[in-house]
Amino acid sequence: MSERKPKDDSTVPFYPDHITLEAKVALAFGILLLIIGGLALWYPVGIGEPADPMITPYHTKPEWYFLFLFQLLKFIPKTIGVISPVIGIILLFLWPFIDRKPDTSYKNERNRLIVAMFLLAIIVALSIWGEMS
Repeated sequence: MSERKPKDDSTVPFYPDHITLEAKVALAFGILLLIIGGLALWYPVGIGEPADPMITPYHTKPEWYFLFLFQLLKFIPKTIGVISPVIGIILLFLWPFIDRKPDTSYKNERNRLIVAMFLLAIIVALSIWGEMS
C-alpha cells in the first residue's frame, strides 16, 4: 500500500513540538501581563493637577514647522492667534475660487512675488526668533 518515508532528523514536526513552544511563549506573555497589571493596580500613578490648555509650560517648544505660530502667539491675543491660522488655511483652500481670472501680466506676477516673499520672510524671521527664544 503506502510506504512510510524514513524520518528526517533535520526537520522539527509542527505538532507537538512547535505547538507546545508557542503555548509556552503565550503563557509566559500572559503571566508577564498579569504581573504588570497587578503592579499597576497595587501601585497606581497619582493624578496631577488638571491641565489648562491656555497656559503653555515654559520648557516646551513646538516642532520647527510650527515655530512661527508659537512666536506669533506671544504678541497677539490668544483667540486671534488660534483663529488666524484656521482662516489662512480656509483662504488657501478657497483661493482657486476667489482668483478666477487668468491675469498673468508681469506687473501682477511681480506683485504676487513681492507679497509671497514678504510673507515667507516674516515666517522665517518668526521661526528663527522662536527657536532662539
